[in-house]
Amino acid sequence: MSTRHSATITARAGIAQDPAYGSVTPPLYLTSTYELKAFKQPGKYDYSRSNNPTRDLLGDALAELEGGAKGLVTSTGMSACVLALQLLTPADTLVIPHDCYGGSYRLFTNLANRKQAFKVVIVNFQQDNWAELIADAKPKMIWLETPSNPLLQITDIKAVCELAKTLAALVVVDNTFLSPVLQQPLQLGADIVVHSTTKYLNGHSDIVGGALITKDQATGDELKWWANCLGLTGGAFDAHLVLRGIRTLLPRMRAHLENTTLIVNFLQQQKLVAKTYYPGLKDHPGHAIAKAQQNGFGAMVSFDLAADEAYLPVFFNALQCFTLAQSLGGIESLICHPGTMTHASMDAAAQKAAGMGPTLIRLSVGIEDGRDLLADLAQAFAAVEQAMLADGVTLVSTATAAVTTSAPAATTSNAAVPAAQSQQEFRLNPALAAFW
Repeated sequence: MSTRHSATITARAGIAQDPAYGSVTPPLYLTSTYELKAFKQPGKYDYSRSNNPTRDLLGDALAELEGGAKGLVTSTGMSACVLALQLLTPADTLVIPHDCYGGSYRLFTNLANRKQAFKVVIVNFQQDNWAELIADAKPKMIWLETPSNPLLQITDIKAVCELAKTLAALVVVDNTFLSPVLQQPLQLGADIVVHSTTKYLNGHSDIVGGALITKDQATGDELKWWANCLGLTGGAFDAHLVLRGIRTLLPRMRAHLENTTLIVNFLQQQKLVAKTYYPGLKDHPGHAIAKAQQNGFGAMVSFDLAADEAYLPVFFNALQCFTLAQSLGGIESLICHPGTMTHASMDAAAQKAAGMGPTLIRLSVGIEDGRDLLADLAQAFAAVEQAMLADGVTLVSTATAAVTTSAPAATTSNAAVPAAQSQQEFRLNPALAAFW
């Protein structure tokens, strides 16, 4: 385990490690293959699917950041998930959270149901009897996402890991939402950490990639074999960009957190916000656990719009600083509607079970000037309020939310396309067929 601090590890990721010419910043090795020294004398590198110097520098940096033994860089965040699942057999059981990321949920359930690659048990880790449910499942692997996506629910990593030891189960934690500078699951007892490097680690929304870090060398070596065998390894250019990205990870996260604090406080005062989901709030059910196991509360925040879902287009169309888009963790602020975007692969029943309502909105807070972000949200809320008043919808402000009284907004004249019709048209879009 490294004795260096996160700021030093990130700032010096790949720095002054060039064995050829001594360049301070690491060179980019775009080669696909490597020359053998002589017949039957391969060097450390022979083919870039198996090994690449640029990719190895990133893997080493991430392993040091997470306090792990081995870091493996994959082509996407989902391929990092697929890689971890190679430790399971059809006889094994995987426990997953009921509110995991939609893409992960799709992967786990379809591999279990369509390929019989393993058995899957879905557990609500927010229930009091979560430990009993897991013990009854007798899992080989327990998968955690904390904070969860998109409701920012918190799971006690240390408690789950202590239970896992008694069950001889592996614990995998998706640490994408916080990055290694805000949470280190391996230090809390986890066996494997996965990341979508697309998000905070890269931070600039210009690559797609993933990573997997193991606590012990043996597991890392086994998964490296599988990564090469299945062709899941990431490209050198993407690794080069992530290396560059993590050098500014700490100052970026500080700016993200500063803006998020401003926005959370702002949302708490809005009559068109029915509920704010953020573990930094003292009344959040997981606040105490998050405070104990995290080094910050993160830059993701979600809220329920206190209006009919037909007014969602009004809200989104009014925004100028927040971009309506998938993904998160870039320096730019993004906004999304999880039900039709990041979690569209979950059917209505699964979304409801996860606690996702039709007007749930998720923010990825960027590093723009916080005053501009607040002004942008304020004018979007104002646009919704104006549209509601034009439709004869009366807003009744309460201490915690806004209550609307009128006929359903879907029947009004000025609201957006009726919700049911809009949702049907969305699902018929051939460009989105892969989601379902």
